[in-house]
Amino acid sequence: MAQPTSTKLTRKLGLLALTATGVCSMLGASINVVPFMIQRNVPGIGPYVLPAFAFAAVPALLAAFAYGILASAMPRAGGSYIYASRGLNPYLGFVASFSQWFGLSIVIGVISYVTVPFIRDVTISLGWDEFSNTLEIGWVRVSIALLLIWSFVVVNVKGAKSYERALLPMMFLMFGLGAIVIIAGFSFNTNDFLDALNSKEQRSFSPVDNADFDGRIFLSAAALLFSSFIGFDSIAQAGGEAKNPTKSLPKAILLAILSVGCFYFLFAKAVYHTVPWSFVAEEAMTKDISAPGLLSYVLPSGLGVAILIGAAIALINDLPAMLLSVSRLMFAWAEDGIFPKKIANVHPKRRTPYIAIIAAGLMASVGVLGSHFAGDFFLGIDIMVTSMMVNFLLMCITLLTIKKANPQISSDISVVKNRSYQKLIGWLGTFFLTGFLVIHTYKDLTAETDVWYYHSTPIWLIVMALASILFSFKWNQLKKSGVDLKKRFKELPIE
Repeated sequence: MAQPTSTKLTRKLGLLALTATGVCSMLGASINVVPFMIQRNVPGIGPYVLPAFAFAAVPALLAAFAYGILASAMPRAGGSYIYASRGLNPYLGFVASFSQWFGLSIVIGVISYVTVPFIRDVTISLGWDEFSNTLEIGWVRVSIALLLIWSFVVVNVKGAKSYERALLPMMFLMFGLGAIVIIAGFSFNTNDFLDALNSKEQRSFSPVDNADFDGRIFLSAAALLFSSFIGFDSIAQAGGEAKNPTKSLPKAILLAILSVGCFYFLFAKAVYHTVPWSFVAEEAMTKDISAPGLLSYVLPSGLGVAILIGAAIALINDLPAMLLSVSRLMFAWAEDGIFPKKIANVHPKRRTPYIAIIAAGLMASVGVLGSHFAGDFFLGIDIMVTSMMVNFLLMCITLLTIKKANPQISSDISVVKNRSYQKLIGWLGTFFLTGFLVIHTYKDLTAETDVWYYHSTPIWLIVMALASILFSFKWNQLKKSGVDLKKRFKELPIE
């Protein structure tokens, strides 16, 4: 491999590739599992899943607007870290993005690990029993998960063209196969499902039409469903490689969250159109369920296999975009001197931060091994949700403070220039995200677990404490070396 160099990143990612980065980071297990397993995680939500979904989109949209506005003035790698460190406070920018990096790195491992059972289900549907049994073997599952991660590490290291060639076909295929669920869900109805259930399992079921609305349950469900909208921020992390960034970054962020939000809603609505919510709630209490499994009653076997493949692809295409996201965070820290300088090295030919990408792959590999040996991968997801809620909250607060904290950068904002509108978005986002964070934290701390470290909140606080120690150490080092810290954190990294 070529020797490290200080060569900078190059702007080669267009609007489509940037949008795909956000879309592929958002669409994963959430679309096939969360809208249905929520009946177990938040008992009593019943027929109000879709309204809770719509309500969860409100703070996500506000955060997306905040990201888009800030991205127009600060188009650099490491997006959220750069925004908060320049427009709010360097310490808050680092510790919040550090917890985001930690959570996302572990979740990359989790996603690659849980992808293998989806692949197994496809092989079962195709009648490849011997192969599917092989996928149940522990070392085989871990090996495939690690192979997925390191394949996309190579894709990211190779550069923008390699990244686009991997990401775009998977995105279009995922939307195409997901459309089968939407069309099928609206083509059949509840009676078709009940007839198929009786025919295949000789089982009768009487749907429940109504259920009482409970505000507390509704808010708990919305806070959980909010996790489905996490991922569009990965576009901001690629800010140093975007073409025409002041325009393309805000557009890509809004396109990603709007397209995914509409797709999520149609997807969940289609499944609940055919499958009664009361059946979903009953099944969720006794086993793990997903969209492909629920619609398998009414779909021909061929289409059933197609939507299983779509579910597997939806998981796999998380990986390249998320690896890009976490590696650019490390790159931005290293450029500022808050992380080892070597992490900011860029490949002289590929123009990618290859050391940061490899480091991201190593962290994700830890997530795979942790998922395998701990047997509980939801902890990593909960840490990620907490981290991202805090990050989104800080973006909204940064939108409120940037005018005073950094008037020069504030004057460079090129979308939603009206300060009153910026404040409105910032205050509404702060209000909603604070509420969602309180609900999420309360739910975590009051959940029954075997040991304290199965709660994500104390683990997140430990990660924040480690980040604080690291920041303090590196900050003092920079001071002693004579760096003008005030100037450094008032300006954007040089391109």
